[in-house]
Amino acid sequence: MNYQKICSDLLKDLPSRTVNVIERRFGLKSGKRETLEAIGESYGITRERVRQIENEGFAKIRPALARDGKLLKHFQNTLISFGGVKKEDELLEFLGGKNGKNQVFFLLSNLKDFERVGEDNDCYACWAVKKASLNNAKNVIKLTIGRLSKEKKVLDFKDLLKGQKVNKETFVSYINISKNIGKNPEGKYGLSKWIEINPKGIKNKAYLVLKKESKPIHFTQVASMISKLPFSGNGKVHTATVHNELIKDERFVLVGRGLYALKEWGYEPGIVRDIIIKTIKDSSGPLSKEQILNKVSKQRFVKENTITHNLQNKAYFLRNSQGKYTIKES
Repeated sequence: MNYQKICSDLLKDLPSRTVNVIERRFGLKSGKRETLEAIGESYGITRERVRQIENEGFAKIRPALARDGKLLKHFQNTLISFGGVKKEDELLEFLGGKNGKNQVFFLLSNLKDFERVGEDNDCYACWAVKKASLNNAKNVIKLTIGRLSKEKKVLDFKDLLKGQKVNKETFVSYINISKNIGKNPEGKYGLSKWIEINPKGIKNKAYLVLKKESKPIHFTQVASMISKLPFSGNGKVHTATVHNELIKDERFVLVGRGLYALKEWGYEPGIVRDIIIKTIKDSSGPLSKEQILNKVSKQRFVKENTITHNLQNKAYFLRNSQGKYTIKES
């Protein structure tokens, strides 16, 4: 389809000012769309008068455009191949390529057979071939959001597609309309607000690193691995910045010299002494040194001497006649 020629043919018999207004409104020549106000100022007329001129031109264009069965069929078949609905920027790119997007937008806008749905808080602007297709898309989006909310984890495309009553191309077209569903650079899908999909800031990226590694990591390693994450905007990451973020965020627990773990893995916050106190409190009675060493070593990556040294602090711990430790009551 030579969209440039189609547009030129539609405009050729219109008054020159009408042609200029429409070309500027849709960016048919310059590639940049202009507002009613900007065009009005250049002519010294109101934005409403510009709108009237534009509509007068549309009234003459639309009957001729409606008779172009080949173009109409082309647009219909394209939208139907995507389930009848397609995100606006994706549709314009698919049909018009790099240089013909504005022409396609102009032609679609003047064909009554297609419905444009404007952008809102939940969805991007899109085009639909009929109302039923739009309703189908909304239902698929609702079900997908519900499933992700229930499972609370990112899914690959194959898993996400399971149970859907539409084909792959249609499903992708539908969920791409939603602002609430996103895909990360690793091809995993989830809710856009999840940090696995859209991590914001160093602390959330550090969380992703630890989550992926599933083991405690030194903060210098965390900094190095953040810079290698496939998300945009990952320039040089300073280790001091990472360390400061890990210290301040309650999701992270310092479990050794520079080693951090996630609290959700069962690690308790606090210094070694705090861990010993909690270990003894959680037991049914006094604990031997070996029992304490075993339990605390699962919480902190420190030398046994460090734990033993803390146990010798009589301000907090007492050793009974059986060699077992209790907490000194204040």
